[in-house]
Amino acid sequence: MTTLFDAYDLSGRPLRNRVVMAPMTRARAPGNIPTEDTMRYYAQRASAGLIVTEGTPISPEGNGFVDCPGLWNDAQVSAWRHVTDAVHDAGGTIFTQIWHVGRMSHVSLQPGGGAPVSSTSKQAAHSAAFGYDEAGQPAFVTASTPRALALDEIPRVVGDFANAARRAVDAGFDGVEIHGANGYLVEQFINGAVNDRTDRYGGNTVEHRARFALDVVDACIAAIGRERVGIRLSPFGRLHELGDFDGEADTFLYLARELGARKIAYVHIMDQASRGAPAMPEGFLERFREAYRGTLILAGGLDFDKATQLVERGTIDLAAFGAPYIANPDLVERLRHGWPIAEVDPATYYGGDARGYLDYPHYTGQAAA
Repeated sequence: MTTLFDAYDLSGRPLRNRVVMAPMTRARAPGNIPTEDTMRYYAQRASAGLIVTEGTPISPEGNGFVDCPGLWNDAQVSAWRHVTDAVHDAGGTIFTQIWHVGRMSHVSLQPGGGAPVSSTSKQAAHSAAFGYDEAGQPAFVTASTPRALALDEIPRVVGDFANAARRAVDAGFDGVEIHGANGYLVEQFINGAVNDRTDRYGGNTVEHRARFALDVVDACIAAIGRERVGIRLSPFGRLHELGDFDGEADTFLYLARELGARKIAYVHIMDQASRGAPAMPEGFLERFREAYRGTLILAGGLDFDKATQLVERGTIDLAAFGAPYIANPDLVERLRHGWPIAEVDPATYYGGDARGYLDYPHYTGQAAA
């Protein structure tokens, strides 16, 4: 019987267990450069089978959060190398999530104060980026009105993903996870309620909706190899004002088949029911699994029992945990032994110092367990 604690072969890369640290924005990289604290944070959690870092913008244009560590210049690559070396020295495996937020940005974060770019010119008027307020202080601010990418601009953005993938490998990462979820740029093309284009990247057909995502995947494969490329998707997600649309299930099942044909490292599904979205339709995860036969990761609302059941049944291969990993750097051992799971302090999620970042202890009550 397969358990969460069994080793796993990820495209030829051995993982020591099937527990994944999910990507989580922490906003603690001044100037968009990882720090020594970044290194310590990930090294503390290296007992995970796989770490996926916080979203890492591929370009200044792709940034939607103050103090997110990026991957568009040499200084960032050098700083990330200290992080990856520390995780590898601790026996871990680490991918970075490469990210373009699209319309979920603010003019205060954009080069020259320009409009964010997207598949659309429709504003996410009730959603926030973490930019600078009128006083110049970091704050949640309403996402700015975007401009739709011109058709001849799209190859440049696809190229930015590929360049970030190359830089990730140069920085020592084992691979990259393309952020195709949570209402950011890739999903702004996938989602037919947001994507109102009428060209070959438009929202009117399954193939057109999926084209940008698959172009990004193909460019990253060409840059670093299929075994180093994963992608995160959030079927039926509603974050950042995504709406439902005709053919939603068909779109994600089409992506499942296309991604399976490309034999990438993995697909990472984010179940947004844990974030207030409607539940995925009954049986959809199993249908996705049938369409995509590669490594499948699930995040969102998992506890030990649910994750164990899904892995035992073969519905998923790896189980990802987000917030529990903030407060429990030794989460694998806590799950293995049934030790208490510490509660996270949401007030320290974004920005700040080592409090709520490096000061969560490993469990020390083993003798009483």
